[in-house]
Amino acid sequence: MSQGVGLYGGSFDPIHFGHLIGARSIAEQLGLARIFLIPSARPPHKREHVLTEPGHRLDMARLAVQGDPLFEVDDLELHRQGPSYTFDTVSEYRRRLGEAVELCWIIGADSLPELPTWYRIADLVKVVRIVTTTRPGWRPPNNSLLEPTIGPESTRQLLRDCLPTPGIEISSTDIRARVRSSRPIRYLVPASVASHIQAHCLYRE
Repeated sequence: MSQGVGLYGGSFDPIHFGHLIGARSIAEQLGLARIFLIPSARPPHKREHVLTEPGHRLDMARLAVQGDPLFEVDDLELHRQGPSYTFDTVSEYRRRLGEAVELCWIIGADSLPELPTWYRIADLVKVVRIVTTTRPGWRPPNNSLLEPTIGPESTRQLLRDCLPTPGIEISSTDIRARVRSSRPIRYLVPASVASHIQAHCLYRE
């Protein structure tokens, strides 16, 4: 089998070092050849949240990983109509890369309990390996939360693929709040991302 590929979707509003460090940790643990960062246009679980214009989030993701051969940014979801369903994105990557490549979809630990509500989750766990980034002190959800939707075997695999990553306590919500209150975001995002935020007056009232 060819070396695996990681798919990391998110709003990335903005992308920060926590995203990048966690993704690199997963790549090193699983021996992934490449990680695709996939900014979401319309995340189904954030319908009430107003996101920054997609072009800015795409530009910031590209700036964040410029020159790093591990990462590539894909604007696939930004050109698709309707909600940004993970199943549709994974299906497109399977079409592009073929059946021989192992695909790993990377999620944060806070998303794991939400999986039963995801679109076509019972089918999704059969076509992609879902890998969860966890931090020190994290506890897995009870099997009974996942088994009714995806079955016991897939639940066991999901929980085996909960991998420890460095405990980087950074959030996009906090970064946006810091910008609004004119506090520095140095050491939270790459310098190129901070410059983009400043140049385009993002996250200010």
